Amino acid sequence: MVQIIAGKKGKGKTKYLLAGANEAVDTANGSIVYIDKNGKHMYELSNKVRLINVAEFPIRSYNAFVGFICGIISQDHDIEVIFLDSFLTVAHLEEAEDLSQAIADFDGLGEKYGIRFVLSVSRDSHALPENAADKIMIAL
Repeated sequence: MVQIIAGKKGKGKTKYLLAGANEAVDTANGSIVYIDKNGKHMYELSNKVRLINVAEFPIRSYNAFVGFICGIISQDHDIEVIFLDSFLTVAHLEEAEDLSQAIADFDGLGEKYGIRFVLSVSRDSHALPENAADKIMIAL
């Protein structure tokens, strides 16, 4: 399952993502992962949330990013939610078509492994691909 927080850069998407991760700690029975392009939000997250800074790894393409996510999933079968901040940047996505495929890919992973993916996407909700329309949980 994919959920999207959409809005242009600087609209406050990260604030909602961080709050969602911290709230998930109270109800989750499994692991919660927060993936970001840097570690600057480390002290804003509960210590029960696993923060992963993708800049520490040699990820240079969307396919490498999906492999990275699959590696995370394979090492922890208890993951319930993965929060992805700055999704377009960390996933190396540029075009709307790429985002459409990424949403389909992550929807498939979520369904197969029982994981909810919450994506922060720096685009207006009306500029997102058609398959994102029913996945928008917050539009800023």
